[in-house]
Amino acid sequence: MPIRFPPALLCAFVLIPFTAVGEDASVKPAETRNVSPEAITQPIFQLLLGEMAIQNGQIETAARAYSDLAFRSRDLAVIKRAVELAGAARQYDLALALARQWRELEPESQEANLALINFLAVSGNIEEMEAPIGTLLAASPERAGENFLSLNRVLASHADHKAALTLLRQLARAYPDLPEAHHAVANAAAVAEEFGLARAEARQAQALKPEWIAPVLLEAQVVLRGDQATRTDDAIAILSGYLERYPDASDLRMALARILLGEKRYPEARVQFDRLLQKSPDNPDVVYPVAMLALQEKDFETARRLLQHLTTLPADRNIVHYFLGLLEEEAGNREAARQYLEQVNAGPQYLFARARLAQYLADAGKVNEARAFLHRTSVHTAREKTQLIQLEAQLLRDAGRFREAYDFIAQALKTDPEQGDLLYEAAMIAEKVGKLAEMESLLKKLIDLQPDNAHAYNALGYSLADRNLRLAEAHELIVKAVRLAPQDPFIMDSMGWVLYRQGKLEEALTVLQNAYRINADPEIAAHLGEVQWMLGRRDEAAAIWRKAASEAPENETLQAAMRKFRP
Repeated sequence: MPIRFPPALLCAFVLIPFTAVGEDASVKPAETRNVSPEAITQPIFQLLLGEMAIQNGQIETAARAYSDLAFRSRDLAVIKRAVELAGAARQYDLALALARQWRELEPESQEANLALINFLAVSGNIEEMEAPIGTLLAASPERAGENFLSLNRVLASHADHKAALTLLRQLARAYPDLPEAHHAVANAAAVAEEFGLARAEARQAQALKPEWIAPVLLEAQVVLRGDQATRTDDAIAILSGYLERYPDASDLRMALARILLGEKRYPEARVQFDRLLQKSPDNPDVVYPVAMLALQEKDFETARRLLQHLTTLPADRNIVHYFLGLLEEEAGNREAARQYLEQVNAGPQYLFARARLAQYLADAGKVNEARAFLHRTSVHTAREKTQLIQLEAQLLRDAGRFREAYDFIAQALKTDPEQGDLLYEAAMIAEKVGKLAEMESLLKKLIDLQPDNAHAYNALGYSLADRNLRLAEAHELIVKAVRLAPQDPFIMDSMGWVLYRQGKLEEALTVLQNAYRINADPEIAAHLGEVQWMLGRRDEAAAIWRKAASEAPENETLQAAMRKFRP
């Protein structure tokens, strides 16, 4: 198959011998007979070599061939081709040298300036960028705004954020009335963590172009990254104020809804998402969060309708079927839940769906079938394999088959003796079968392997406190757990319990009340009620226990507390 050359390249190598490096461009025609054969054939050979290398996928060889010819010939067509190939071959230093030569020959060329800017950015040479960028901006004043916005993308990978900001500020001085210039500076300032400047420039962009969403969003993001106590409220106020003037700004409303969702201000988030849903009823990015909020509020009818609607949209069916299954389970429709969960066959929800299906079998007294079902579950990572083992052990524990659970987890530990989750699970089961010394040994080993594992400290400390043993040591262990996870309600519960065991009832009461406010778990309720009872606040204790018993009537810790004080 014959090799074909672009017309420009044919022109290039035909003309090169007459302007070769070291030759006088004014040579008279009669003197061309003295040009050496090498001067004529070498450029042709290099072009052939380059094109053949391209056809064979040897981009680096092609880049070297074209680059050598480009430096010798200074032909624009060859230089452009060489820049393209050097960039494709990731030979960025070579591409930069070629781009410099290109701009030297065509200083006003937008294409040449863009190439130079890009490879200067890749090389991290920001000081040299001002001149080509300035040329590019001045050459197309009608596109200055678009070009300023592109600069942020070009400079985003530069490690020296302060230098990038300095460059943009210098360039923007020539465009004081261009909103995009102020926005570009604001963005660079935000990246450089100069939040005051970022906010001021974003506001200037808004003043120049009030209907523009981008600087409003940027200001809100800058405020959220700040260190002021009211940053979330301030960001919400910024977005809400804009929406009052421009209520159809869907992207901005979505940002506001997500901030509210992140702050767990669910009713307010729901209002914003509902408005988005009215405007975009078939947008999965809107339908899905509204469905999740409906689930959060136990509005099962709305959640079911929206999730079923998602099955008709381009959304992940596995996620949708998983949540439809949970919805039906919460609503007490276990058979419908099973049908949905059986359709989850991939993705991060797969293992959770399989766990729920196994639990359904176990709840029906079919523990062995549930275990067999888990054995048929496909897993692909070590983490997933560990989770399967934990699930099977939990099934045995819940069925009261503690000895089987102990033997099962001990066998798993032989294969992976330093797996943290298995060590923790083994410790919990060892306690159930009365092997308290082994439980302590396993937890201490886990602490040695994972000194930042708050739950290991907590489990060991709580076990000692619950048995009223070595209370000073138990307190020290739980203090370490609290330092690692200060807002964990179960660790707070352990702290309250060890304080109670040490006779510090008022301190225990405060800690347990805080834990209960975060999570009204029946075991926390049992402990809180016991402390209240011992402090003479028996009506409060009885009320706490009644409420917990109505929600978790079979909880052993709660029942034990109630029998102890109200036989």
